[in-house]
Amino acid sequence: MIISASRRTDIPAFYTPWFMNRIREGYCLVKNPFNPHQVSRVSLGPEDVECIVFWTRKADPMLHFLPELDDRGFRYYFLYTLVDYPGSMEPRSDSLEENIISFRNLSRTIGADRVVWRYDPILISSGSGFRDHIKRFQYIASRLEGFSRRVIISMFDAYPKAVRRLKALSGESTHPGDYTGLTDAPGFSAFISAFRESIERYGMEAQTCAENLSGPGWAVPRGKCIDDELILRIFGIPVPSGKDPGQRKECRCIRSKDIGAYNTCPRGCLYCYATSNPVLSEQYHRNHRREYDFLG
Repeated sequence: MIISASRRTDIPAFYTPWFMNRIREGYCLVKNPFNPHQVSRVSLGPEDVECIVFWTRKADPMLHFLPELDDRGFRYYFLYTLVDYPGSMEPRSDSLEENIISFRNLSRTIGADRVVWRYDPILISSGSGFRDHIKRFQYIASRLEGFSRRVIISMFDAYPKAVRRLKALSGESTHPGDYTGLTDAPGFSAFISAFRESIERYGMEAQTCAENLSGPGWAVPRGKCIDDELILRIFGIPVPSGKDPGQRKECRCIRSKDIGAYNTCPRGCLYCYATSNPVLSEQYHRNHRREYDFLG
């Protein structure tokens, strides 16, 4: 079994004490996000867990506990999001420089192969156009040279709840653009070409998440965030390669069990699909206790 920790919230940043308690107890409970009365018990015993895939934007709280995970026999890697949007869109995020330092510290600890950079979501709007993303991406890539071998890129998915939050901001520049025919939009070809140049310059491989992206002479390979080939390469163990049927049609990730919960991340990023109500999410984080069996 592969544990996803978590597509639904940032466990390393906000729930590391809870996670380590569950590791020591050997299990956690997970509510079905579509039926909270349906609860499953998930083993967190090292004999049952082939790999843990962490999703995060700040791994610092987890660093102290990685030796314990190693001693217990766990295998793991991190999917680490680094983007750089205005504070109005990410009201409770740390600065880009803090996040880059955190990323590099993690990479020094466990190795560049086990820290995958996610530049996601790529939100195109009148206030955050292709040129802005080229500049941000080039800068972050330059700072991560030697600290990551792979970058996963993905365009913003216009979930209604995220679009409503973005449009609620004052000023047209904060509104997401029309994504119909995006690949034909002026500047898209230069955008993809610039990304390719940075990726090659700084020694990374690129993949997309659940979509097709291509420009002149380059189709970005479609990847898997939860990736059997990467697990085999890093840890030398084969795991089942079948697509996870619980994910979107375009997603190529293999099967995993997610132990997180929606509406528990307190960052309040306006483009986030995993949070319906940022205020309630912040309250949940404030009131949560590490002794609980579950999140959400």
